[in-house]
Amino acid sequence: MSHDAQADDTTDATARPAAASPLEAAVEAAVEATVNAGDIARLADVGRAAVSNWRRRYEDFPQPVGGTASSPLFSLPEVEAWLRRNGKSFEVSQGDRVWQRLRASADDLRLGEVLGEVGAFLLYTLRDPVGWKRLSATPGFAARLPGAVAEVTADLPRRTGDTTPVEPGLLRLVAGMAERSGAAGTFEFLCERYAEAHSRRLALTRPDVAALMTRLACSGARTVLDPACGMGTLLLDAAGAGGAGDEARLLGQDVNETVALLAALRLLLRGRDARVVPGDALRHDAFSPDRPADTLGNAPGDALVDALVDAVVCDPPFNERAWGHEDLVGDPRWQYGMPPRGEPELAWVQHCLAHVRPGGLVAVLMPGAAASRRPGRRVRANLLRTGALRAVFTLAPGGPDLWLLRRPEPGERQPGAILVADAGDDPASAEAVWRAHLAKAELPPGGRTVRIIDILDDEVDVSPARHLSPRIDTQGFPADRERFRYAIAALADDVPDLEVLTGGAAGWDASWATVAEMARSGLVTIRHSTLRALPADSSDGEVPEGGVPEGGASEGGVPEGGAREGGVPEGGAREGGVPDGEVPEGGVPVLTADDVAAGTAPSRRIPRASGLVVVRPGDVVASAVTARVVAGEGAVLGPHLSLFRVDPRKVDPEFLAGFLRYAAGGGRPHLGSSRVEARRARVPQLPLAVQRAYGTAFRRLLALEDGLRDAAAVGEALARLGVEGLIDGRLRPRG
Repeated sequence: MSHDAQADDTTDATARPAAASPLEAAVEAAVEATVNAGDIARLADVGRAAVSNWRRRYEDFPQPVGGTASSPLFSLPEVEAWLRRNGKSFEVSQGDRVWQRLRASADDLRLGEVLGEVGAFLLYTLRDPVGWKRLSATPGFAARLPGAVAEVTADLPRRTGDTTPVEPGLLRLVAGMAERSGAAGTFEFLCERYAEAHSRRLALTRPDVAALMTRLACSGARTVLDPACGMGTLLLDAAGAGGAGDEARLLGQDVNETVALLAALRLLLRGRDARVVPGDALRHDAFSPDRPADTLGNAPGDALVDALVDAVVCDPPFNERAWGHEDLVGDPRWQYGMPPRGEPELAWVQHCLAHVRPGGLVAVLMPGAAASRRPGRRVRANLLRTGALRAVFTLAPGGPDLWLLRRPEPGERQPGAILVADAGDDPASAEAVWRAHLAKAELPPGGRTVRIIDILDDEVDVSPARHLSPRIDTQGFPADRERFRYAIAALADDVPDLEVLTGGAAGWDASWATVAEMARSGLVTIRHSTLRALPADSSDGEVPEGGVPEGGASEGGVPEGGAREGGVPEGGAREGGVPDGEVPEGGVPVLTADDVAAGTAPSRRIPRASGLVVVRPGDVVASAVTARVVAGEGAVLGPHLSLFRVDPRKVDPEFLAGFLRYAAGGGRPHLGSSRVEARRARVPQLPLAVQRAYGTAFRRLLALEDGLRDAAAVGEALARLGVEGLIDGRLRPRG
């Protein structure tokens, strides 16, 4: 949704309401604004996880005053006081205060109704500023306000049942915000907050997708229809950047009465010529040419009901089984075949085509499966044979797809091909493909025209993935081939020169010790990560819930062995479980189990916190499957990792890493904890010089493993590129 703050030319004429009566003041005092954790995070400009930490760490944090255990609500004044008392900066905008007051005035089920009443009030102040100024100066104006609003906003969708009254204090706040931001800007802000609070209930069209749909279908259109308009996102875009123009007639219908009202208000507050009707468009088509004019609330003779529109855009509900299949058998809209029970989206496609004039365009979002499901092949075939289906665009992996259709004109020549395209990560690229197709120019990458006769088989599959070759760059084949040859040649250099013995090596049967015994004797210091999981980023530097426990290191962060007198470990860790050197300010790099397995640099960053285990060059880091010596500095230990810091005067780290690797995965598989198995790993007690020789061999063998893995990846990519290039015709054998 856009957040345009439309300036009102009625600002100067809008006056503040009269002072509240004692009754109004009592009602206002009884309604206290509340906020949830997300609201607090927005006010304080931090992440939600930081708010969770504050609740856990600070005993004086405000207690919930409502909501549920999973989504508690807090008093806004109490939260403000706590933030101020603890020196945490925050800002509560006028819009946020209005929104919190509005949300506190009704439960979640009635919140949309209250928002609709607020929007109708704003429309009234916009259309009759003089009447509002006169009424607002009257004590107890709230009793007369509903009648005044209803008289001026008769073109809003009809509402069934009792309306929800809005308390006067909230209306005063709304009026004040409208003076500053305009009626349209105020309502748009509140709609944004409403959509955020009900994101699981409201299916909103992505802004970039809405812009693409309206640019493709609505350019130059004087009438635009959206039969499943929701909160009006597509219609708003059609009248704006979509190219339909400010004078276009915008028509909408939605099965949800409250949502239809919000859509109408968004359009009318912007001064659009709009009509939105509540109702199920498939069962009760409000814009059918056969429907009497008065059922729409139109004046008799209104051309709206007996004329087809120039363009239709639609983001219908997907996989709706109860769409009226039994009730709509033989409906005149099914010109391309009766939609099967499990293909409601094909019913929406034909509904849209039935409302557009011959030659008009229809843009419909469809689930990816609708392009290939067998029950719908007859309807798809008829759409192709008649030339109605012109293009199918994949907008994201797994869908949705965008179908672009054109209602055939009588007697025109039918196209022989259909355009299919994959927009990849940029939906706007589909427009470039469509424009090139119309101009009969060379198509950009990702687009292709397919002959209709080639699609009309037993499946009638119009999905772009079926007809597009993989996006490959065969120009890189020579470079990839040389890279593979270099990787293979480099493997020989990593093979150590190992002598074959008929018996055991000298001194090999000498004493052995487990890693746990080495730790108790001070040869090794063992540390385990204090992170249970990688936390999400937190704006204020707090580690989110599930990260580092309160108070620093957890039990796993305390050294298991090698501690000197007084509790300072052999490796020199400071109090709190952080080894030599403080954790760097701000975000710090974190070494993950995947980094250790691949032998790469730290791939993630987390906020700074006490208790993090810092890795130093020469430390051995072990995961459940491998172990290796770390050369970098400054990273912290990630989840499920253990650190082994050796006394370099007595133990070679590469020597120890080789035996830990064998214990983790090089020998028989273990089903127990990796932490326990590492402590049980047995290591021969050899002179340091002998350890270093073995350590060098272990290191080169590990490099061989890494090289083989890298060479395999390069080889697989090379083979795949070669096969795809030969099939695509961009490569051919020499000679």
